[in-house]
Amino acid sequence: MSVLFHSSEFLLPSSSSSSSFPAEHRRSSTYALVLLNQRLPKFTPLLWKHSQLRLCADGGANRVFDELPLLFPHLDALDVRNSYKPDVISGDMDSIRAEVLDFYDKQGIKIFDESEDEDTTDLHKCVAYILQSMPNLEESNLCILVAGALGGRFDHEIGNINVLCRFSTTRIILLSDDCLVHLLPRTHHHEIHVDSSVEGPHCGLIPIGMPSGSTTTKGLQWDLTDTEMKFGGLISSSNKVKGEKVRVQSDTDLLWTISLKKQ
Repeated sequence: MSVLFHSSEFLLPSSSSSSSFPAEHRRSSTYALVLLNQRLPKFTPLLWKHSQLRLCADGGANRVFDELPLLFPHLDALDVRNSYKPDVISGDMDSIRAEVLDFYDKQGIKIFDESEDEDTTDLHKCVAYILQSMPNLEESNLCILVAGALGGRFDHEIGNINVLCRFSTTRIILLSDDCLVHLLPRTHHHEIHVDSSVEGPHCGLIPIGMPSGSTTTKGLQWDLTDTEMKFGGLISSSNKVKGEKVRVQSDTDLLWTISLKKQ
């Protein structure tokens, strides 16, 4: 079974030698950024800089309009808004404020009202748009960063996690100020490179969709060896990474989460 390599290079100012991710496994990732309607992480401008495509999911446009100027208190708010304009606003348009919609409409931003689709979330709609917009990009090189994906209503969080499962062959990373979450598909073994300057040490592995009959790890304070995990039984929460590399193999999909350090 082939190995997927994971790292959080997008949290660094640049993919430089300061990253612990081995050069031979670094990939020239194309990042797309989706901004949701929860408090945006303080490192959102860094994600923005790394990304080639930026989308606001409905009320996420309110967050960009309101919160990004607060991250640059020494700059004029209008100048910040003009510097951080999304490429696309998509969703059912039930959360975006009228004045925010008008501001971006006058800026010529692409706006897609998808209120007729009641069966998918705004994040789902944005991910589908990204995949349709980049048909020639190898899926293994695409990484979708989702800011404001955690916190707030629990059903929204679960809906975002469901998107990870619905698009299991696409790298999607949910981000907040406190942690990140992404899927480890059972179709691969996984090698996670941890940069201690921006993440860790607390982490977790959580079976999603079905119980895990056998999960094995190397590089955690409490490693698993052919361990069964399931809700109602054992899950690997409040674990810790011991070094710069964690290896995981499992017979079911797992969620990987790791704490982020204040930046």
